[in-house]
Amino acid sequence: MTGRLLSIGAFAIYDRVRSRVYGTPGQTSSYRPKVAVLIPAYNEEKVIERTVQSALDSDYPNLRIIIVDDGSKDKTLEVARRAFAREEATGQVLILTKPNSGKADALNFGLQHLRDEEIFVGIDADTVIASDAISRLVPHFLNPEVGAVAGNAKVGNRVNLWTRWQALEYVTSQNFERRALNTFGAVSVVPGAIGAWRVSAVREAGGYHHDTVAEDADLTMSLLRRGYRVEYEDMALAYTEAPTNANDLMRQRFRWSFGILQSVWKHRAVFARKGVLGWIALPNIVIFQILLPLVSPFIDLGFVVGTLLYVEQKFFHPDSTDPASFHKLVLFFLAFLVIDFLASGVAFALERRTPETREDIWLLGQVWLQRFAYRQLFSVVLLKTLKRAVEGRRFAWDKLERTAAVKYVPADRESVKVP
Repeated sequence: MTGRLLSIGAFAIYDRVRSRVYGTPGQTSSYRPKVAVLIPAYNEEKVIERTVQSALDSDYPNLRIIIVDDGSKDKTLEVARRAFAREEATGQVLILTKPNSGKADALNFGLQHLRDEEIFVGIDADTVIASDAISRLVPHFLNPEVGAVAGNAKVGNRVNLWTRWQALEYVTSQNFERRALNTFGAVSVVPGAIGAWRVSAVREAGGYHHDTVAEDADLTMSLLRRGYRVEYEDMALAYTEAPTNANDLMRQRFRWSFGILQSVWKHRAVFARKGVLGWIALPNIVIFQILLPLVSPFIDLGFVVGTLLYVEQKFFHPDSTDPASFHKLVLFFLAFLVIDFLASGVAFALERRTPETREDIWLLGQVWLQRFAYRQLFSVVLLKTLKRAVEGRRFAWDKLERTAAVKYVPADRESVKVP
């Protein structure tokens, strides 16, 4: 785990400092392909208007927004049609509705209504994007080898300890890892909160499939398997609504981990055999997102047991107790905690590029508390995931109730205020 932190940190720093050239200056400034924004929505009446408005506020010129109401039982469709009647009349917004059949079907339905757009951007219906997010994503596609680009998802509803811990996790784990994988074009998951896709590549892969509950991860791996690069753009910001309590968090992560496990199993044929998916992305997921989280609680447990055994021997057999082994145990454990903290500090430093991406440095003070109180939940979730997979039981989407608590609202296109 320490070796991984060091290697991820090294690659992430390299990705941050290297120069990125998407084409000649003339190409970059003139490259304005048509882009569609797909927003699948199911029971999103509380948040749909703000999400669509953030896309309409984008500074990217050639933009069309497609809202797909997936048979919502609330007033999602009515709210969208009332709020964007003028834009719908001009053709800037297209509002579709269909019987409920899941997010993958909703996205595929939206893809059927593309015109001549070369790129589409997928946004979750609870997400607010920065005004320049799409403009940041598009230049990557000057490289014909790029099939998709992941944006920088941040927690926008930091209302309690659980959401602040998730904000910390997004910076120190998910986005930190994406920076490292970006050096190889091997980002393994383009998040539903914000991600751009080359339309032709997605159609080549058969669109979104229904055989996993993590359709974004499955499609990302399909593109990697076909030889496309999948990159990360840290300046394409999106603020999403995170679960606000432990129960909802575990429900969300259970779906994520189960979907990732399904996707890995689906693409297992290329493991350690072919391209960046087989040699980098899949091994990284299997070793560091499945195996090590299962083992990591035993690291903490081993330290506690070792400490108790030493105290017992020191109390009952003080003359024959050798403290060398205990001192070595403490040294190794503290060294890991220090390296973990330093890696988290590096992750925060890499985020602090502009006022838009600057993070709350005080979150760093909770790294160790998060490690002992928060990360253990994911080991429990992973055990439940593996149990469900072994039993072979089906898994359905588990919809979380929206709170509309994302506070990020761009004041204008020049200045972005982070809550």
